[in-house]
Amino acid sequence: MASASPAKKVLVPIANATERIEAVTIIDVLRRAGADVTVASVEKQLRVEACNGVIISDVLISDCSKSVFDLIALPGGVLGAANLKNNEDLESLVKKQAADGKLYAAICASPAMAFGTWGVLKGLKATGHPLFMEQLASSAIAVESRVQVDGKAVTSRGPGTAMEFAVALVEQLYGKEKADEVSDFLVMRSNHGDEYIITELNPVEWTPNDSPKILVPIANGTEEMEAVMIIDILRRAKANVVVASVEDQLEIVASCKVKLEADVLLDEAANLSYDLIVLPGGLGSAPTFAKSEKLVNMLKKQRDSQRPYGAICASPALVLEPHGLLKGKKATAFPPVSDKLSDTSEIEKRVVIDGNLITSKGAGTSMEFALGIVEKFFGRKEAIESAKIMVFVHP
Repeated sequence: MASASPAKKVLVPIANATERIEAVTIIDVLRRAGADVTVASVEKQLRVEACNGVIISDVLISDCSKSVFDLIALPGGVLGAANLKNNEDLESLVKKQAADGKLYAAICASPAMAFGTWGVLKGLKATGHPLFMEQLASSAIAVESRVQVDGKAVTSRGPGTAMEFAVALVEQLYGKEKADEVSDFLVMRSNHGDEYIITELNPVEWTPNDSPKILVPIANGTEEMEAVMIIDILRRAKANVVVASVEDQLEIVASCKVKLEADVLLDEAANLSYDLIVLPGGLGSAPTFAKSEKLVNMLKKQRDSQRPYGAICASPALVLEPHGLLKGKKATAFPPVSDKLSDTSEIEKRVVIDGNLITSKGAGTSMEFALGIVEKFFGRKEAIESAKIMVFVHP
């Protein structure tokens, strides 16, 4: 067997107010490809209050000043990008990266705010969030691509392009074959930017109110992109999202080793009632969910009282199905485990709503899944507007 090439070293700096979907997607996708990703905080502490939730970094940026990276990739977020831009350690790392002819990348507000300000996009084609295109035009050749590669600079637009951006980074580091392998496994869609399609059977109204209360359980091994997209997109829509740890502490280590923090333990969350209980996936956490008597009882109560519940990826097949929670329902799931569903008639669909149940396939369908929930509670117009702000759908 040929010896594996050494892992590519990647730095992902994060700050307070960093766009969490972008950060987690970059980290997760690159780790899946085999890269050695260091998550570095530019704050004084490892725990970073990103947009809509916490990420716990591996190191502080000051610990990285002597390190050499094959790629430095900056997530966005308006205030997050400003916090990255103002960090001198990061600025000198990126300027050196560009001078050494190595890969450097940024998404959302960061191409204009950080890279533009530092002068590392001069004469290069670059893209960014629609709200920052004018600012970008003063420091780069601004183009409206979803992902733009020019020389060693890779740029992109927003949370809705983060997975495409991360896969493009995999291609730059490891080649097209690896990038295709990763995107197939993630169940990414091919028609990026188009309006998404949700399959709805037996439609019922999900009683909308001003702020639906939604429970998102997480555990060690939960797929971080799925969890974060569900939580953050619903919080953007002003839903009241409660993230509950099914472990005995709030901090969990997700499937690609991103460290997330729940709001409460499940025991505390179990005392309340919810307009929706929704399970992220992850082959590592699905058995934990399935073994949690408290969580399974909450799901059964939710179903019996005709209140919405849902799951994505491995969870429909490994949590809902064995507990009879898909009885008489159409569902979809992660392709490698979808044969475990007793009714496989809809498994090719990306998001399936059947009455009060919503299911979906995997990390690459998470945004459609979360937007499908937004649509059920707040309407299609609100969901499409959110999709456009995130640049998931062409603005």
